[in-house]
Amino acid sequence: MNIIAIYPGTFDPITNGHHDIVNRAARLFDRVIVAVAQSTGKKTLFSAEERVGLAAKALAGLGNVEVRSFSGLVTEYAKRERATVIIRGLRAVSDFEYEFQMAGMNRHLYDGVETIFLTPAEHLNYISSSLVKEIAGLDGDVSRFVHAGVVRALREKSGKS
Repeated sequence: MNIIAIYPGTFDPITNGHHDIVNRAARLFDRVIVAVAQSTGKKTLFSAEERVGLAAKALAGLGNVEVRSFSGLVTEYAKRERATVIIRGLRAVSDFEYEFQMAGMNRHLYDGVETIFLTPAEHLNYISSSLVKEIAGLDGDVSRFVHAGVVRALREKSGKS
């Protein structure tokens, strides 16, 4: 059985916490698609193409992982890709209520998909894309939290390369 999982998100930018979730998912499923949302309600620092490129660099060592962009409903994208699993990362209990509600809605929209929650390693629980951008914007060192390519991209965005 070829089980395809998608891990949707904004990934603005991808962090070591995201990488950890993808790495765990890659061990569980035959194929993992990191699905970078093109249009979100969020104002992103990086374009969809930049986010796809940064994620592809950060995840390059994982053979059964692909990075693609998508638009529209994640459930429609899952149907097109024949994915039966949606991966969601949980960092804290505060994430659970929203993610639980989203999983129920996704199941209602596409009953052929299950949502699987994965947690990153404990030492990565506090990392978020928002915090990484904030620290980088204040000239802080984010090299422990993101791939080297992301560090360079953040510096370029701030004009401090």
